[in-house]
Amino acid sequence: MERTLRAYLLPAIAYFLLLEAMLAAALLYWPNFQENIGQLKAMAPIDMLKDMVDQLGQGGIEAYVVGQHFFKGCNTLGTAAAVVFSAGAVAGEVHRGTFELWLARPFSRRRLLLERWIVGALALTLPIFLTTLTIPWLLSFVDTEVALGPLMLGALHQSIFLLGFYSLTFFLSTLFDNPMAIALSVLFGTTLAFSIYLVKVLTHWSVYRLADIEVFMKIIKRGELDPVQVGSLVGVTGLFLVLSMVVFQRKVP
Repeated sequence: MERTLRAYLLPAIAYFLLLEAMLAAALLYWPNFQENIGQLKAMAPIDMLKDMVDQLGQGGIEAYVVGQHFFKGCNTLGTAAAVVFSAGAVAGEVHRGTFELWLARPFSRRRLLLERWIVGALALTLPIFLTTLTIPWLLSFVDTEVALGPLMLGALHQSIFLLGFYSLTFFLSTLFDNPMAIALSVLFGTTLAFSIYLVKVLTHWSVYRLADIEVFMKIIKRGELDPVQVGSLVGVTGLFLVLSMVVFQRKVP
């Protein structure tokens, strides 16, 4: 466990710092956004982006916060982190030639795999909660306030959403032996999914519809998560974790 914790510590810190820097820059820009919303809308190159600027303007500070932090920051940087933290979880050991040494530890295969999954999942999700906790403090610099409770629910939804990508990549890491190929394949797929989100008709086929501004604003207004969405996302994560354990039990050096 200690070896795994050390391996994830520095990447998790770097991920947190990048996420926090993006969040701070966006929130401190809030007064300028309010003043220049008309110009920003006019500069948007496609209708979907124009609609998004409208959505941010009409929703006030809450929409701006969830749009900048969750939809933009966590969905982009978080997706990349989910892939990076899991692509080499098992495939990396095989690629480096250390798979047999890892299996030689006096623990069951299930424990070895679950330890790695849990540590990576924490490295992915804890920075989301920690950065979200700083939002009221950052907004105090622009004399604005938001309720923290609903934002933490948003952080929970965002974490559950990203764990789906994390568990998919983790499963592929147990199935194949080239971590670079796994990472590039999943990143290509997620980039495609994010790009079609911006196309009016195709947007409804994008998985990012499950973590867009509209979804987070519903969480903010209702003060609760959507049980159907959350249940579906947890089910996907659980399925890929179970599949990972099945494959790992049969994997030979």
